[in-house]
Amino acid sequence: MDVEKQDERKLVRALLHGEVRALETFYRHYALRLGSFIRQRVVSAQDAEEILQDSLLSALDSFVLFSGKSSLFTWLCGIARHEISDYYRKRTIKSVVFSRLPFVEGFVSRALEPDAKLMRKEYEKRVRRALELILPHYREMLELKYMDGLTVAEIARRLGMSFKACESALVRARRAFSLAYEES
Repeated sequence: MDVEKQDERKLVRALLHGEVRALETFYRHYALRLGSFIRQRVVSAQDAEEILQDSLLSALDSFVLFSGKSSLFTWLCGIARHEISDYYRKRTIKSVVFSRLPFVEGFVSRALEPDAKLMRKEYEKRVRRALELILPHYREMLELKYMDGLTVAEIARRLGMSFKACESALVRARRAFSLAYEES
């Protein structure tokens, strides 16, 4: 299967039918280019790789929506843009939620209006509830990553996992947290 010779819609149809060769062709043809697109927008190579994997997984889940109006690569870049936006949004939220600077917390609390304080308390309560709802090993991984500030490699060593297994588990833990947060 060569993408240059084959219509992208046929490739997508083959992917929707679960053809392994189509998946191999898709990955071989688009992963490197999409990774380059993402790395131009995200500083951390590790985060860029995670966003690439999330983008490819999202694409696999969404191929049924591909209309062919734009090129497949343009469509993939749109998915990647959403994943990058989510990455920066989550990074901002994490820095607020998992802040380790208590003196800043006190300053911010005094500066906030009563309604804003109430909103922040509600937000923190939802975060705590979401953490309670997810599996204990996911909670532990998120706490090690965002509260203790450990790297993926350090978490993997501490938990006796390979780097890749830890990285994948963290992706699942973040997704579980996001779902639990939305439900709480």
